[in-house]
Amino acid sequence: MKIILTQEVEGVGAAGDVIEVKDGYGRNYLIPQGLAIRWSRGAQSQADAIKKARSARAVRDEAHASEIKAKLEQAPVDVKVKAGQGGRLFGAVTVGDVAEALGEVTGESIDKRTIILGSPIKTLGSHQVSIKLHDDVSAAVALNVIPA
Repeated sequence: MKIILTQEVEGVGAAGDVIEVKDGYGRNYLIPQGLAIRWSRGAQSQADAIKKARSARAVRDEAHASEIKAKLEQAPVDVKVKAGQGGRLFGAVTVGDVAEALGEVTGESIDKRTIILGSPIKTLGSHQVSIKLHDDVSAAVALNVIPA
């Protein structure tokens, strides 16, 4: 079955890729989960638009990714959140919150889909997150969750 991925699927491909998969995998998993659409000539133009948007979001090259990594790993990044008694948060720190804080530090927009939180951050203090900036470049960033 020929499909177009609408989102990145680990071990399969990235958004906008046209790939060939087994019929059952495409029909029973990828398409119902919204991870892919069936390929057609009309859908090919949609795939081109997805690839164009992905390239606009992506970090330019490996050297640029290394520069961003150096900026992020220099010092801890502060994330301000509402907190109650005992340092418990109202909710949790989301990848959107982290992406916003990282964007302020680097001066560039960081795609929230590249941020990997080990477990939900629900307390004040120091936490570790990893960011996949490029295929070959990942950064380990120290976050300080502080009350607003």
